[in-house]
Amino acid sequence: MSRILNLINVKLRSGRGSYRGAARTICCTARKHTEDRDASSILGKRWKDTADTVIIGGGCVGVSLAYHLAKGGMKDVVLLEKSELTAGSTWHAAGLTTYYHPGINLKKVHYDSIKLYETLEAETGQAIGFHQPGSVRIASSAARVDEMKYQMTRTHWHVTQQYLIGPEKVQELFPLLNMDKVLAGLYTPGDGHIDPYSLTMALAAGARMYGAQIYNPAPVTSLKPTADGKWDVQTPHGTILANRIVNTAGFWAREVGKMIGFEHPTIPVHHQYVVTATVPEVKALKKELAVIRDLEGSYYLRQERDGLLFGPYEKMEKMVLQDSWVRDGVPPGFGKELFESDLDRIMEHVEMAMEMVPVLKKADIINVVSGPITYTPDLLPMVGPHQGVRNYWTAIGFGYGIIHAGGIGKFLSDWIRNGEPPYDLIECDPNRYGKWTDVPFICAKARESYGFNNVVGYPKEERFAGRPTSRTSGVYELLKDKASMGFHAGWEQPHWFYKPGDDMGYKPSFRRTNWFGPVGRECQLVMEKVGVIDLTPFGKFIVKGKDSHKLLDRLFANSMPKVGQTNISHMLTPTGRVYAEVTITQLTPGEFLLITGSGSELHDLRWIETEAADGGYDVNISNVTEDVGVLGIAGPNSRKVLQKLTDEDLSEAGFKFLHCKSIKLAGIPVRAIRISYTGELGWELYMDQKNMAAVYQAMMEAGKDEGIDNFGTYAMSSLRLEKGFRGWGAEMNCDTNPLEAGLDYFIKLNKPADFIGKAALQEIKAKGLKRKLSYITVDTDDIDPEGNETVWHNGKVVGNTTSGAYSYSSQQSLAFAYLPLELSSVGQKVEVELLGRKYAAMVIQEPLVLTEPTRTRLQKKTKGKA
Repeated sequence: MSRILNLINVKLRSGRGSYRGAARTICCTARKHTEDRDASSILGKRWKDTADTVIIGGGCVGVSLAYHLAKGGMKDVVLLEKSELTAGSTWHAAGLTTYYHPGINLKKVHYDSIKLYETLEAETGQAIGFHQPGSVRIASSAARVDEMKYQMTRTHWHVTQQYLIGPEKVQELFPLLNMDKVLAGLYTPGDGHIDPYSLTMALAAGARMYGAQIYNPAPVTSLKPTADGKWDVQTPHGTILANRIVNTAGFWAREVGKMIGFEHPTIPVHHQYVVTATVPEVKALKKELAVIRDLEGSYYLRQERDGLLFGPYEKMEKMVLQDSWVRDGVPPGFGKELFESDLDRIMEHVEMAMEMVPVLKKADIINVVSGPITYTPDLLPMVGPHQGVRNYWTAIGFGYGIIHAGGIGKFLSDWIRNGEPPYDLIECDPNRYGKWTDVPFICAKARESYGFNNVVGYPKEERFAGRPTSRTSGVYELLKDKASMGFHAGWEQPHWFYKPGDDMGYKPSFRRTNWFGPVGRECQLVMEKVGVIDLTPFGKFIVKGKDSHKLLDRLFANSMPKVGQTNISHMLTPTGRVYAEVTITQLTPGEFLLITGSGSELHDLRWIETEAADGGYDVNISNVTEDVGVLGIAGPNSRKVLQKLTDEDLSEAGFKFLHCKSIKLAGIPVRAIRISYTGELGWELYMDQKNMAAVYQAMMEAGKDEGIDNFGTYAMSSLRLEKGFRGWGAEMNCDTNPLEAGLDYFIKLNKPADFIGKAALQEIKAKGLKRKLSYITVDTDDIDPEGNETVWHNGKVVGNTTSGAYSYSSQQSLAFAYLPLELSSVGQKVEVELLGRKYAAMVIQEPLVLTEPTRTRLQKKTKGKA
């Protein structure tokens, strides 16, 4: 082995020098020629002073967006590239393409990309070097096999073909494998690889063909917003007045963002891949090898002509960040440069690849490519309009830009042209990050995300690097050692609490694991006694001013609550899909408190701010999320506990359901809303963050005789499902309309205001629904649905679950699922696929457990009749 490694090192040094030297020569030559020519001759075309959309960055993502916008009918599109197309990360990418993605929504992006690439050469006349031999993800452990079964049920209800295959089929697709450790494979036909440079040039040809202008070299030097929401985009060649700008600048994205005051949480990562010379065994094959991903070895490997190309993902302690670029900026002139390669850093993976593919042991390595790719903290790109400024969009942070380029270009183009996202992709919303994503956090999470690239993807996954952030609630210090914490938009929030004798810690599994029993204990606590939960991560906004009622009536499909009252309201898109669910309370005349989920804080705020600005509403909108702490208290004894701490009348008559009052608890000012997402008697208590610990401790002391204790979000999720409560992002999102989601009660089609989506919803109602959210029980064993599983009937895929949990009250698994109308009647039997097995399920009447307000009303009716 040592002889082989020495040989490799010699060859690397030789190949590396010539590769980087050629790139440096090209760059220097280009700069010299640039200095010798004036602006007009450089660009070779007339400069445009105005544009509908200016795209900043000419990698494959930016060029794809220009192509899709122009093809979609937007002719006034300009792309500005600082040096030459593909400079940055595109030109040196390995070019992998796959339908596979562990998430649900990004599968659509991958699908759209591949379908575009299949036809792009015929459309533009430009060869793109697209190979589709398929790909296999290799399982060599029992946990990997479970992971593949888990992913299969999340794919069956999508259009993509994907198969769980045995060792024989794996070997057929890649006959050069050592099969000793191969247990199974996840096979995706149509996967493969593409030439990134040729792809970008074909997209550019298509963009020009449909009318877009591409200027290079044309670096952006300044971005200035105008009073009417447009942008002055300044370059050495002149200024363009743009209706909107889109940052697609790759690892220059932070620098573009800084021009307008943003610190985008992106960071360049060193990624290396190795290219071999001709391998006789590869050359002798009659068909191209499938791409393989050895998950335990943490590398990908594909055929490259008659040789092989493989790229590893090092462990987090070995990988390298280019963090100096975050602090000091990208070096001037860097474009088609590479980093020094470091074989020692990846040798562990080289050896694993040699063991899995033995022909590599004799292969001559002719090149190691070590270049920058851009990471965000969670490895997902930042795609969409940005909160805080008008008409500034991003498509940045792509660790896998080649497979994302086509689909993201289409997604953003559809959104820009139609005024709403074509489907739910909130996990890529740029507004999922905030000021709490500082540089140490970015570095820690990027290192973790790269090093964990191929770890087993369990449900309810938690990753711990960079935590906690600055976002900790006023009770965090009191709770952190008592609970298993979850990460929600930068916040630490208890998932479940420990008791003596519990199996503590984070222990992920595809089946019921160590939290199952304790969560049942917490559910029983809330149903029978009283529990307290930290709800501080909620997004919280105050909207007030002369036009506040008018604005909210336009934004929301429900009527606005009266002063001192609360309701649940929904923002819809123009085509009548659910953009957000918000709890609204009118505090004083014209002053409203809006509460949304932690994951949609800035997502919702941006939508509200955009409508306020575009409509010219006289309002003041403030985000008080980090200033206001929230404690929830729920259970039959909750009233007794709170009454000990206040003189306010908390009786049924004195403090009704969905009412709000400013009260004092233990002498501390609190705004109390009688509501609980557990469905039990309860209140949400809003207070200054600095007072949270005192209020919490006062409640815990006052509730000793009532059996008070803590509960977490896992118990709340189980309890809300028992009550039939829908959750935004699961039962409702930008893929669903409120009528099929069963939200009719909250939609006031007869209210005078012309709320966004009203006309579309009236049309949907007139045409009738094709599917319906159904409430089902599932006969499981040691596993429960969680959402996005496939639903079967008579051997055919008929729908998908949206969320699921175990009902501790009824001792069975529950789920919501979208089913065709003809299969949505109570008593209908279907099957839910979990880890490769189909479990019997049945549609039941919802809810399984009546809410406390409903139980109270029924009790009053019964007493009245008696």
